[in-house]
Parts: sequence; C-alpha cells; structure tokens
Amino acid sequence: MNRLAYLRDVVRGAELARRTGVVRETRGLAIEARGPRARVGELCALLPPGYADAVAASDMLATLLAAPGASSVPTGPNGSAPMLAEVVGVQPDHVTLMPYGSVNGLSAGSTVVALGNQSMYAVGEGLLGRIVDGFGRPLDGKPAPTPSAWRPLEGRPTNPMQRPAITNVLETGVRSIDCMLTIGQGQRVGIFAGSGVGKSTLLGMIAQHVKADVNVIALIGERGREVREFIEQQLGEAGLQRSVVVVATADQPALARVRAAHAALTIAEYFRDAGRQVVLTMDSITRLAMARREIGLAAGEPPTARGYTPSVFAELPQLCERCGTAASGGAITALLTVLVEGDDFNEPVSDALRAILDGHVVLSRQLAHDGQYPAIDLLKSASRLLPVLTTQAERALIARATAMLSMLERNRQIVELGAYEKGANPELDDAIARERQMRGWLNQAGGGIARADALRQLAQVLEGGTP
Repeated sequence: MNRLAYLRDVVRGAELARRTGVVRETRGLAIEARGPRARVGELCALLPPGYADAVAASDMLATLLAAPGASSVPTGPNGSAPMLAEVVGVQPDHVTLMPYGSVNGLSAGSTVVALGNQSMYAVGEGLLGRIVDGFGRPLDGKPAPTPSAWRPLEGRPTNPMQRPAITNVLETGVRSIDCMLTIGQGQRVGIFAGSGVGKSTLLGMIAQHVKADVNVIALIGERGREVREFIEQQLGEAGLQRSVVVVATADQPALARVRAAHAALTIAEYFRDAGRQVVLTMDSITRLAMARREIGLAAGEPPTARGYTPSVFAELPQLCERCGTAASGGAITALLTVLVEGDDFNEPVSDALRAILDGHVVLSRQLAHDGQYPAIDLLKSASRLLPVLTTQAERALIARATAMLSMLERNRQIVELGAYEKGANPELDDAIARERQMRGWLNQAGGGIARADALRQLAQVLEGGTP
C-alpha cells in the first residue's frame, strides 16, 4: 500500500506538460514575455539563448536555488547562466517578471519556463544559530539546514477573536524602554530614526539581552559590511545561538529583499506556533517598502506620495498583523526599525506605520549629538499597552519622570540663556537639580539590566538619590 501511495505521489508530481514563453523586451528590471500562462507570484526560469532547456522544472529549480557561489549551474554558449524570476504582473498578451539576479546576458527571444507555485519556505529547529537568505540558502559557509516542515511564505493573519490578549511584559534589558515605554509579549513596536542615529546598535543590544526564547533577525537592504559587523560585534556568539538571521543586502534585487522579509516572518510564525516567545527584529521595514515600490512601479501601478504605490500601503498592515499572540501560548513581538527619510517623521511610510503599530520609539539626532545613548526621545515615544502592562505605582513613577523631562524641555532655552532666576518655579528648580542623575539613568552602555532594578534606580533619581 505504501508503495502504491509513493507511486501515486510521483505521478501527481511529474511534469506532464511544460509552460514556456519568450522574452519580448526588458525595461530596467522589468521583463515582458509572451507567455507562459503563469500566476502572479509564480517562479520562472529565464534561459539564455542556446541553453539546453530539456531538463525537468523541478531539477531546474533545485539548480537555481543552489547555495550562493556554487559551481553546479551550467551556462549557455555565451557564458550566461539561467536565472530565477517572479511574475509580478499579468496582461492579456504578456506577463511581467522581475529577476532575482542580474539581467546581464538576457536578450529578446530568451526562453521563459514556469516552475510552478513555489511560495514555500523550509523551517525547523536547524535554523537556530544560522544565517540564511530569503530562499533558506546558508550564508555562513555551513551545510544547508535540515527542514522539519514547509510553510507558506505569505501566511495568513490570526483571527482577531482567537488572538489572546497581551498581558506579560517583555524585558529588553534597556532601562528607558522597559520602564518608560513598557512593551508586552506580542506587541508590535516601531523604532523611528534617521540614518546614523543608532537603530542597529540598539537592536543588537536588545537581541543580546531580551528575555525571549528565539530571536528572528531580518536584515533587509543593509550594507554588506554592516551585516557581518552586526552579527559579530553587536549580536555576538551567545546571541546568535538562539537567533535566526535572514539577510538580503542592499545590492540584491527588490524581489530578494521582499522575499527575505516574508521568510523571516514565516520562521517566526513556526516558532510561535510551537509555543515559543519570539522577538522579530527587522532592519528596516522602510527598505522593504522601497523594494515593494520598485516592484509596483515595474508592474505598472500608479505612484502616489513620494512615488510609493498602493500595494506598499496594503502590504504593511498585512505584514504587521502576522505578528502578535497565538492560541499556542507563543507570541511574536515585532521590533521594526523605520528609516525616516530626511529626518521627516511625517513622510508616508513613517506616518502609515505609526497608525498600524502598537507603539513607537523615536531616536533623536540631537540627543545623539549630546552624547545620550540610546538616543530615545521619551517625550515623542509611546507604548499603547503601557497602561495595561504596568501597576498603578509604576504608572505614577513614569508620570513623575515624564513630567520632569517635559519641564526641562519646555524651559531649556530660558535656562541656557540665563533668563531664569532660581526660586521662581520650585518644580523647575527640582527638575534642574535632578537632571544630571536623570541623564545618567537614561544613558546605558550595555544591556541586561532587570526591569525591577531599573524601576528602583528611577525611583532613587526622582527622590533625589543616585541611581
């Protein structure tokens, strides 16, 4: 019986007919082809002229998905190798594809072969401690991870009525976040900042010291140099052991960057459904939006604000809603960095994400220049679940600290100009007296401080002692 079942599966999976087409023209990274009859999101192979295409689609896909740098990919007469592409648009007389690699060597008349719906990703415990790309190929020089299961690359969000409430605090090891911007297990938070203000360094500190079972780290559109530096210097060997790092560097095509982001979410969903507490950090979701904009424009979508296409603003909430708690008892806590273009916090992607996420941590360039690290502007940041996750005594302490920082910020100019006379405002006098201790509490060179200790230190600062 098992033998018959095996033969039945083999026959069902056999390629009995081949769907092919021909490249008609290329426009930038967009490729138009007459045929094949394919679905949006389906993978296709682009074969250079003269390439021997009498190989099964499954074998061709396995060859194209070989580890980066593999020499097993045969080339055509002109030295060009086949490449992988994805259908991004369908018209009555042609399909639009975007490649996962360079289009050098591609010409009109090249063959397009549909490879079937391959929007699946291999997941399993073997991914822990590994560095992979959007196809699951290893980037750390080790053998490919052994999969335990295959999951859809674009999973569905949980039914909102089946999503447990967020009740447990997630300790990140960063004082200012744990006390003043308390985050819960399953919350989705954006870290908003311009370039060079310390987003990646803050993520590395959190990844090292956060109290969670698994870290899934998606480095989307990062510089190749920064990827290794982040893993070796900021994440560290100990942090990597309980982490899965998914990488798509800035030089890779837009499709590869988008796929890597969805792959990281798929991996996080696997561990969450197994009952694990997962922290998903993505650096950055803005570069994901930029990649989706490239794809949308190539597919013929109309541009809107700053050239972003409607599919960008449709995908952002879909991606965020895949995070959160689950009936298994596990949860995905999402920390998504938002690269604010030109330090304009009202640019389209930042504005949309503030409305979607459950909180935002704003990093200030001015505070960074003043030497405060992490440069979190607490007066512009917020956690929407802080009232639920904190006790009445903790909320009173947070309110006192916020009032003190607000008092200092409102009166900073008159104090620095010497226009303020001591004694005119007792509350301001008290805030000025405690400012140095407060700034010392906000500065943190390393993570790993327990939340209870951080709250005790903050209470000491507000009562006039030293933290």
